[in-house]
Amino acid sequence: MSNLLEIQGLSKTYDKKQALNDVTLNIAPGHIVGLLGPNGSGKTTLIKIICGLLQPTNGSVLVDGNPVGPKSKAIVSYLPDKTYLDENMTIESIIAMFKDFYEDFDENRASEMLSSLKIDPKSKLKTLSKGTKEKVQLILIMSRRAKLYILDEPIAGVDPAARDYILRTIISNFEPSASLIIATHLISDIEPVLDEAIFLQNGSIKLYQSVDDIRAEHGKSVDELFREVYRC
Repeated sequence: MSNLLEIQGLSKTYDKKQALNDVTLNIAPGHIVGLLGPNGSGKTTLIKIICGLLQPTNGSVLVDGNPVGPKSKAIVSYLPDKTYLDENMTIESIIAMFKDFYEDFDENRASEMLSSLKIDPKSKLKTLSKGTKEKVQLILIMSRRAKLYILDEPIAGVDPAARDYILRTIISNFEPSASLIIATHLISDIEPVLDEAIFLQNGSIKLYQSVDDIRAEHGKSVDELFREVYRC
């Protein structure tokens, strides 16, 4: 099986600061991967390079065999860690915009998820709570039939009950042939859904291993090992 994401010798330098240092990894289709590390470890820089929002200093990225560009961007669905939508727009107008912009956007899937949460599509974003806004953004991202989903801190600003819903939404709505990368600090919440974990430290990969192998080799959960490695 060919890899969905292939990263080779990736480095990124800002002035004299090394944000990423010779990162190499491959992710196969059908995997949910935790991208884990403290602030400043390089998670968001790596994500933005994969999404084509930053240019690397060195190295290469292939998404389903495509270098970063229009073809790769068409099959990557990205949820950033900050709100990017116009708060004066209604949810239904945002859905219409996504439908026009993304060929793989499934309007019926979005409507079903909004209905299950009892979110009125005629509501303006600015009238919603922070947690509901984050749910709406996640619904938009997961309503695409993409090949690679990248979620940057998708559960950071919501309560535990909402986190459970978000994780269920992630699991039930991403394509079996797709892969999903979740960057988060809330490791214990997402650990049950992970297949693999990547530990980033100072821009380098400290560990990249399946969750089952981590538990077998280290005798610890991913969260426990993370706390040991980073002394949280």
